[in-house]
Amino acid sequence: MTDRFFAQPLVGVEWLAARLGEDGLVVVDASVGADRGAARRIPGARPFDLDGPLSDHTAPAPHTMPGPEAFGAAVRALGVDDTSTVVVYDGAGVHSSARAWWMLRAMGFDRAAVLDGGLPAWEAAGLPVEAAPAAYDGPPGTFTGRPRPGLIVDRVAVGAALADPERAAVLDARTRERFAGTAPEPRPGLRGGHMPGALNLPFGDLQRDGAMLPGAELRAAFRELAADRDRLYVSCGSGVTACVLALGAVLAGYPDPAVYDGSWSEWGMPGGAPVATGP
Repeated sequence: MTDRFFAQPLVGVEWLAARLGEDGLVVVDASVGADRGAARRIPGARPFDLDGPLSDHTAPAPHTMPGPEAFGAAVRALGVDDTSTVVVYDGAGVHSSARAWWMLRAMGFDRAAVLDGGLPAWEAAGLPVEAAPAAYDGPPGTFTGRPRPGLIVDRVAVGAALADPERAAVLDARTRERFAGTAPEPRPGLRGGHMPGALNLPFGDLQRDGAMLPGAELRAAFRELAADRDRLYVSCGSGVTACVLALGAVLAGYPDPAVYDGSWSEWGMPGGAPVATGP
């Protein structure tokens, strides 16, 4: 039987391989961009489509969290029940899978974990894959969203955090070059630079060979920037890799970081909020 509840937000390929196919276990592929719709999957994986119904396409920023009703309908359409155990992976390692995990957490669902190292780690371990994209055409599930305030936040909340640096730290997951404004933004029209007062922690710094660093190393990385601040806010380009920081923060012992949903896609719009450049 699949564990009926587990608190860890990260599981390894051995854990999943030992339980694959058990009743109550749902594996979802949350790949985005070029990895979405890849012609191979972990057997039985279903599509958690962040480029499709699991983002709000009426919002100005990409990958915006859908409202509770739309999110719940999309997750039920994947056959997820309130009692399911969900393991999320992606084709890049630990990337957009963290976004799917955080969205589920923000909707009150704790029975989910990220597959450490994702599909590359699964294949490197010699585990089986199916030559087909993630798909699901079975009956809907019973998933019920119970939104938790404060886990996904807006620009107003982030602005307030920036104004209270003694208690809150705002961490930006983008590359150092994008943070400094020396590299162009991939989305046309956005200004370069960062939020004044934000700190740079590129999400790749929390990983080694596509997997998350051990807890002690994660704690050291966050302590170096956040020190003893009791509240973390995380941002990135469009709210996806910010969730890698959120995952790392939880693994490091910070229970409730907040993800800025609009991230730089909102803050960096022309004529908007103030922008700083440089390190």
